[in-house]
Amino acid sequence: MKTVVIALITGFIVGFIFAFLKLPIPAPPALAGISGIIGIYLGFKCFQWILSLISST
Repeated sequence: MKTVVIALITGFIVGFIFAFLKLPIPAPPALAGISGIIGIYLGFKCFQWILSLISST
């Protein structure tokens, strides 16, 4: 949980700095983009899970 809080704070600070400098946000601005990031994470975790199933047999 500590890592999640640190990542959230870091992301907030980076977003604030980008807005202050009037730069475009370095992340997808739409819900579809955020969903894509979540999909990438879930696909990565699914691959690790399948790999652990294969290696345990």
